[in-house]
Amino acid sequence: MKRINNLFKLFSIAIMSGTIMLSCNTGGKSEKEATDDKSESKVETAALNTLTAAEKEQGWILLFDGEGHEGWRGYGKDNFPGAWGIDENALHCQGSGRGEAGAEDGGDIIYDKQFSNFHLKLDWKISEGGNSGIFYLGQETPEYEFIWKTAPEMQVLDNERHPDAMLGKDGNRQSGSLYDLIPARPQNAKPAGEWNSVEIICYKGTVVHKQNGETVLEYHLWTPEWEKLVANSKFPELNETWANVAKEGYIGLQDHGDDVWFRNIKIREL
Repeated sequence: MKRINNLFKLFSIAIMSGTIMLSCNTGGKSEKEATDDKSESKVETAALNTLTAAEKEQGWILLFDGEGHEGWRGYGKDNFPGAWGIDENALHCQGSGRGEAGAEDGGDIIYDKQFSNFHLKLDWKISEGGNSGIFYLGQETPEYEFIWKTAPEMQVLDNERHPDAMLGKDGNRQSGSLYDLIPARPQNAKPAGEWNSVEIICYKGTVVHKQNGETVLEYHLWTPEWEKLVANSKFPELNETWANVAKEGYIGLQDHGDDVWFRNIKIREL
């Protein structure tokens, strides 16, 4: 009995010190099987300017395939402006250096279909000191030569160099902001030359801007609060137009005279 007790003590010490390892087959998976399961559970990621199978099933529509400008045309024009082209698999506005006056064959571009309730996603990259914008619910009428006079705008900007970043109120002209009306918070734009991913969700007057994975602002069209914002903007002559933003309109990309690139443009109607 004494010998058995001694053996038991030695066995216990060995377990505590880790020199003996016990294994129990509980039906668990091997490390390789666990790794394979993780790989299979990964969310499918779309290649550049494409849709995943899941996105297609959810009703997403690709507005740009990285190769051509089908579906796009100049604002107030039947053709696609010569100042715009395809570069780095992106729609590229070639900067004229003339600001909003733009190049002779430039100007804003729109996708030739109107949307009402939607979720828009895209990537943008701006040149050093550059300025541009993304418009939605825009109208195309002979009365207005620029889409910004009819549409809300998500600002695209080099915050570090362009003067607009220091103008306006509380940073409401910085990247991701509702231009001149509501600042993007947090301000998380990447520097000039780097890609930013943004989203605009518009549903029955509720609008959300997202920038690089974060919600940076939310507002509500056609409300007393909206009318106050518009009344205090830098464009008093547009108060009536902006206060009565249309319920359906065009998606537009701005030519502000600076090099800017847009890619991965996709939309889902809600």
